[in-house]
Amino acid sequence: MRKLFILCCLLGATFSCSDGDLEIETIDFNDIAPQSCETAVATTSNIFFKINGTEALILDLQSGALNNGVVGDTITTQSTVSSQSTLTFRIFSETVTNNYFCDDIPPVTPVVLEEIEAQDGNILIETVIDTDTTNFVHTISLSEISFVNEAGERITNLTIDEFGEVTTVIPTEEN
Repeated sequence: MRKLFILCCLLGATFSCSDGDLEIETIDFNDIAPQSCETAVATTSNIFFKINGTEALILDLQSGALNNGVVGDTITTQSTVSSQSTLTFRIFSETVTNNYFCDDIPPVTPVVLEEIEAQDGNILIETVIDTDTTNFVHTISLSEISFVNEAGERITNLTIDEFGEVTTVIPTEEN
């Protein structure tokens, strides 16, 4: 019986060896603040990204999703992933910086090793006025995000429920 167990373990180890494919076990960007190349504007689409070493999470938020609303009110808006906004996860060949996203001509390195777009999910945005009354603060949360790689495998341990806070300036009235 012991010999059979050892033989099964050896066979299992032989067939479970990695074939060199990338294996994504978790996507965790909760503790990283979102960045943007330009100041966020409520009336246009906005691109935000989060960098974690060799990984990046990129949110292309639909136009108008950052709804400034009325001073004194709390507004909650929702955007649907893939039909209105996009959320993309990238793995790079080496550490990536914001220059990769913000330079007019992106650098040659690092190279994108894998890119996975979210299939579905929701982006929830709660907007309040900042205490100094010059900015709206938009808290972006993600829910039911589903990433599926090219092999049809769902990424497990998806812990990206909080995307972070971004601000937009309260428009001033022109005289």
